[in-house]
Amino acid sequence: MKRLMLSLAIATLVAGCATTTSPTGRTQYVGAVSKAQLDELGAKSFAELKAQKKQTSDAHQAAYVRCVVNDLVAALPAQVRGSGWESAVFADDAANAFALPGGKVGVYTGLFKVARNQDQLAAVVAHEIGHVVSRHHDERITRQSGAQGVLQLIGALLGSRYGEGAANAAVQGGGILAQTGFLLPGSRAQESEADVVGQQLMANAGFDPRAAVNLWENMIAAGGGRPPEWLSTHPDPQSRIAELRTRAAGLVPVYERARAGGRRPNCG
Repeated sequence: MKRLMLSLAIATLVAGCATTTSPTGRTQYVGAVSKAQLDELGAKSFAELKAQKKQTSDAHQAAYVRCVVNDLVAALPAQVRGSGWESAVFADDAANAFALPGGKVGVYTGLFKVARNQDQLAAVVAHEIGHVVSRHHDERITRQSGAQGVLQLIGALLGSRYGEGAANAAVQGGGILAQTGFLLPGSRAQESEADVVGQQLMANAGFDPRAAVNLWENMIAAGGGRPPEWLSTHPDPQSRIAELRTRAAGLVPVYERARAGGRRPNCG
């Protein structure tokens, strides 16, 4: 009976999700929350971060990022472009950036140390926008909701037979298993996919796709330790650079056509 209950519960979790195809043809499971809810979560998270974290006082930096974001968004397909895109530059030495559902983009001032021109900055921002348009936040929430739901059900069933200690151990152990064997491989796939989508987007917007290679070379030169690739949410840097370089060669004609068509970013 317990096995039957667990099977039915898992089936219910799966049924609540939808299957779709990502921009690179990968099967995705999404739908734990609606698009409106996802956009609202993104907007709330962005508002909270702006309230808690100091923003740059340099008007040029803010205008620079806004220019890059606007040029990239203008090159998105109409069906995923949305409206009301907003950017903020946070006074933080980390070389980091993010994009959230609802059209929110954040850049940390530390990124300017490695993204040394508009094309390199566009490579980072386009990658982050790639996560949004590829529905990676939706996919991640759906996956985590499903994994946590199943773990809680297993814990409840074990607890009813073996006691609270066994239930807690199952949930805790299962959480580690979910992270190393289930959640993280998806995250690596998402990072690689965002590279593909982002590099295509920057080329379509008139930013040089070869700058993505230069950016990661700068990242490596800046140093910093990295966890093993198999336990990382990001692809190995050298593997990533090789893939970006290969794609860039094929995207140069796309970039040149965009420039010829009038897409000539001048963010400076």
